[in-house]
Amino acid sequence: MTAPRRPAEAESKDPAAAADPLTVVRSRGYVVLLLIAAVLGVPISAAAFGFLALVNKLQTLTYTDLPKALGFHDTPSWWPVPLLAVAGLLVGPIIRYLPGGGGHEPAHGFVASGPTSTVNVPGVALAAVASLGLGAVIGPEAPLIALGSGLAVAALRLVRKPFPKQATALVGASGSFAAISTLLGSPLLGAFLLMEMTGVAGLMLGVVLVPGLLASGIGALIFTGLGSWTGLGTYSLTLPDVPHASAPDAAGFGWALLIGVAAALLGVGIRWLALLLLGLVAPRRLPATVLAGVVVGLIAFGYAAWTGHAASGVLYSGQSALGPLLATSAQYSAGTLVVLTVCKAVAYCVSMSAFRGGPVFPAMFVGAAGGIALSHLPGLGVTAGIAMGVGAMTAAMLKFPMVSVLLATLLLGKDGLTVMPLVIVAVVVSYVLTLRLTPQPAAAPATGQEASPSPGG
Repeated sequence: MTAPRRPAEAESKDPAAAADPLTVVRSRGYVVLLLIAAVLGVPISAAAFGFLALVNKLQTLTYTDLPKALGFHDTPSWWPVPLLAVAGLLVGPIIRYLPGGGGHEPAHGFVASGPTSTVNVPGVALAAVASLGLGAVIGPEAPLIALGSGLAVAALRLVRKPFPKQATALVGASGSFAAISTLLGSPLLGAFLLMEMTGVAGLMLGVVLVPGLLASGIGALIFTGLGSWTGLGTYSLTLPDVPHASAPDAAGFGWALLIGVAAALLGVGIRWLALLLLGLVAPRRLPATVLAGVVVGLIAFGYAAWTGHAASGVLYSGQSALGPLLATSAQYSAGTLVVLTVCKAVAYCVSMSAFRGGPVFPAMFVGAAGGIALSHLPGLGVTAGIAMGVGAMTAAMLKFPMVSVLLATLLLGKDGLTVMPLVIVAVVVSYVLTLRLTPQPAAAPATGQEASPSPGG
C-alpha cells in the first residue's frame, strides 16, 4: 500500500493550497486515509468492546463473586477498603515503572497531546483495567481514546512505510473515534467530545472529523453487532424509563441559574482538591496510591454504614449506576442523595489524584445525584433536575459546553429535548463561571504542530 500524502499538502510550495480544505479532500492521500480509517474502525472498536467487557466482568468478579466465594452471603460494607488497596498496589507500580506512566493524569482533565505511542499502550491498558475494575471513581473514556489512538498508530507501523506526521495524527484520531463510538450513547457525541478537546475549528474541522466519523460509525455497528452476538450488551450510555418532563417554566429557568452556579463551584472545588492531592501523591507514588485506594474504600464504607445503601453506589465510574439510581430514586431521601453526592465527589477527587481513567462519567453521576436531590424542592422535576445537573457538572469538569448540552439531552431521549432550553442555560452559566473561577494557565510556546485527540499516553 502506498503511503498517503500529507493531508494538508504540506509539501506544496503554495501556502494557500496547503491550507485549502478542498485541496486536501480532493487529494488521493485523503481518500487513502478514509479507507485506512474505515478498515481500522473494525478491529479497534472490537478491542474497545472487549476492554469494556473485561472491566465490567472484573467489577462483578471482585465486588460480588469473590465475597460469595469466600463465604459471605452479601458483599460486606467494608469490602471496598481491601479491594481499593489492591487496586493501589497494582496501579502504583504501573504508573511508576511502565512507559507512559499509565496514561494522562485525570486531574488535569482532557488534554490533547498527540497520538499515543505504541510503547505506552500496555501501561495505559493495565492501569485503566486495574483502576476501573477494582472500584476507583474514574471513567473509561480517556483510556479508550488513548488506546484507540495507540492501536491505530501501531497498525500504521505494520505497513512498514513512512507516513507523514499529520497523516499519523489523523489516523490516530480516527482510532480514538472508533474506540468511543457508542460509549456516550451516540457516535456524534464522541465526535463533539474529541472536537472540543482538540479545539479544531473552521473549514479544516470537516477535513479532520470525516475520517473519525467514518471510523466511529463503523465502530458503532461493531459494538451493536458484538453486543447482540455475545449477549453482553453494547456498554452504551442510555437511561431507560425516564420520567415525563413538563415544558420549561419560569421556576425551571430559575433552577437552571442556581444549578449552573452550584455546579461551577463544586466542579472548581473538585478540580482544586484533585490537583492538591496529586501534588502529594506524585512524589511518593507507590505508597500514596495504596493509601488513596484505602481512602476511597473508607468513603464507600462510610456511605454504606451511614445510609444503608450499597457501597457500590460510591465506587466505579457511575456509568452503569445512573439507570438504577433514576429507577430507584424514590427509595432515596433528599438527605441520602446529598450524602451520596458528597461521598462520590470526594472519592472522585481522590481517584483522579492517584488512579488512571477519565473525568466524564463520575461528573455525570455527581450531577445526576445532585439534581435528583434538588428535585425534592418545589418547582423542579426529576428529569429536569437530572438533565441540568449532568449538563452543568460536565461543563464544569470538562469545559466543553456543546458536549455537555448534547450529553445531558440525548441521555434522556425525547424528554431530554423537552428540557433542553433549561440545560443550555445551566451549562452556559456553569461554563462561564468555571472559566472565571479557574486560574489562567501559563501560555505554552507554539510548536506549529496540530494536536491529536489523545489524552496522554
